[in-house]
Amino acid sequence: MHKSRLGDLVIDCEGGDIDEHAAFWSKALGRTLEAEPKNPRYRRLFGKDGDIGILLQAVEHPSRVHLDIETDNPEAEVARLEKLGAKVFKRFRSWVVMEAASGHRFCVVSPQTPGFEERATAWES
Repeated sequence: MHKSRLGDLVIDCEGGDIDEHAAFWSKALGRTLEAEPKNPRYRRLFGKDGDIGILLQAVEHPSRVHLDIETDNPEAEVARLEKLGAKVFKRFRSWVVMEAASGHRFCVVSPQTPGFEERATAWES
């Protein structure tokens, strides 16, 4: 058995200053911008408890929005999603980019946001 859940809505930002992009989105969405980023390519926007996570990411591809699915077992989650029709687009050291049959890309990642254990769905392997 493994668990997964929708983690973050990720706003991919090509070019420009990630801090300027984050300032815009934090004001547009009424969210608080993280004070001390852990990684220079990412900026987290904090909302109210229970709100979906929003993460900005500096990228080298055209700007878009994608979903992160958090899981405690990436291999099992990728296999489950493949059975549903998704395909692996690219594997990285700590996450997998997948593509749904609809053409939408999304990532399978380790838990990133609070409350994973309590709010995730348990799946039979």
